[in-house]
Amino acid sequence: MIDLQPWAPALTILASIVTAAYVAWRLVLLLAPGLYRKMIKNNTISVDDFVGGPPSPTSAFKSWFLNRLNVGTRVAKKEGYPLKTEDSDKVAGLKVTSRNETGKKGVATTSNNPPVVVGTIRMGFGHHRIAYAATSWGLGEKKGGFLGLGGDDKDRETFFHDFLNIESEEAQLIKDMDKMYSKGSRLASELGGAVEKFWGSLTKSGDEDSLRMTYQFAEHMVPLINGLDKNSPIIASHSMVACAAVAAGFKNVINLVIDNHAQWFVVVPGCLNLVQGPSNYHSLLKMGVPEDQVQIAGHWIPRDLVEGIPDASARRTARRKAGKPLRIIIPVGGAGAQRKFIVNLVGALSGLVKEGKVQLFLNAADHEHMKEAFIGALESNDMDYDKVVDMKGVQSFREKMLTEEPKKNVTLFTYDDYFTAVATTDILCNVADVLCCKPSELAFYPIPKLMIRRVGDHEAYSAMRASELGDGTLEVREVPEAVRYVELFLTTKLIETMNNSIEANNKIGIYDGCKNAMRIALERSKKM
Repeated sequence: MIDLQPWAPALTILASIVTAAYVAWRLVLLLAPGLYRKMIKNNTISVDDFVGGPPSPTSAFKSWFLNRLNVGTRVAKKEGYPLKTEDSDKVAGLKVTSRNETGKKGVATTSNNPPVVVGTIRMGFGHHRIAYAATSWGLGEKKGGFLGLGGDDKDRETFFHDFLNIESEEAQLIKDMDKMYSKGSRLASELGGAVEKFWGSLTKSGDEDSLRMTYQFAEHMVPLINGLDKNSPIIASHSMVACAAVAAGFKNVINLVIDNHAQWFVVVPGCLNLVQGPSNYHSLLKMGVPEDQVQIAGHWIPRDLVEGIPDASARRTARRKAGKPLRIIIPVGGAGAQRKFIVNLVGALSGLVKEGKVQLFLNAADHEHMKEAFIGALESNDMDYDKVVDMKGVQSFREKMLTEEPKKNVTLFTYDDYFTAVATTDILCNVADVLCCKPSELAFYPIPKLMIRRVGDHEAYSAMRASELGDGTLEVREVPEAVRYVELFLTTKLIETMNNSIEANNKIGIYDGCKNAMRIALERSKKM
């Protein structure tokens, strides 16, 4: 009789499990291409053609499995929800879309031309900020036609179309996804270390499969945009909006590509992808994006900031020469991450604030936890502050800052509504000396920038763009290094140098991205 060692049965069981798992995985890979083909069979656009070919069996399973996690066995609908528009109570002249609960189809317009639709998704602040920047170039003075282009566009309306403003099961799917992303961003920022490294790698690895998943999810979002005029130009500040527009059959779709890091999931097949700078353009071409579907436009900046560059730069230079306090605006992003870093930075700057050398404009946005964190930091460091809580207050504050100094060296901006939370940073940029922020969409803004610790690795490339253009620093990952830069702003000509770069960049159209996007959309419209 064979005398088995005690560990032999366990080894046999383990070997059986490994063998069964291997066989099961090989079976999954065998079935995966068929599952994938079934999933995409009714798609309007072929993502595989766009990225250079069909997925491997592993990628096919990944795309199918993650789509199942996103939407389950749900069948994508096509019929658009009835929509209506209302005048924005925040932006004069802007029309905001929402679901028409009466069921009446067709959106009323006062123009003979279909509206320009700026589509977005309220996921974080960045996509909304870019969308509002784009609409700003479709409003205001229109002598000689829309944006002075001539022709019959002077009465064309501009719609702000936020997918989350369309009450529906599709909008709820997006909200559920956004909650997971925001939670991940906050955890990565707070915990740091391995968690931050893992999260950073996820945000940087937007490969072909990520585009397949984004587009497949967007096929389910078609009802959110299919109630609009198909002749409308669509300018999308979120790739999912552009994907849904293409899937719905819109022919004049422009995707405003975010960041400065080329990834498949930020571009969209079947539309014109506009990028903010040359390195992203080169990289996307090298990846295989067709040349006729990608173009350089410039940075995504609102109209009043671009047109205010000469005066704002002159004010900043004059303030430094006169030895006035350095005004630093510190905003919080839409996910509410960076709490630990920003609170520590505020504490580290308390000495300079009390000496009257630095003024802080702290935008806690609509995040209650950031409001409490700011107040805790200010009180623990014995720093007195004023508070602004509504749009009227921030607009009044900006007007006073054009000619006066704030009553206290710290002003805390905190709100209950989302729009004012986003808009405050834009409103204050032209009366601040330095914008201190992570390298997000704000990294491209025409103001001297102190780029602080990123939340995702993809953001590092945006800081590099700012530094190379001369209007911002490289990414600063530690509080003492950030304080050192503040000291340099106070004691050297660094701000004047950055202002000179901003003015030079402005002269060659670096900040005209949204203006160009609007122009291109209208020019394409006339050719169709």
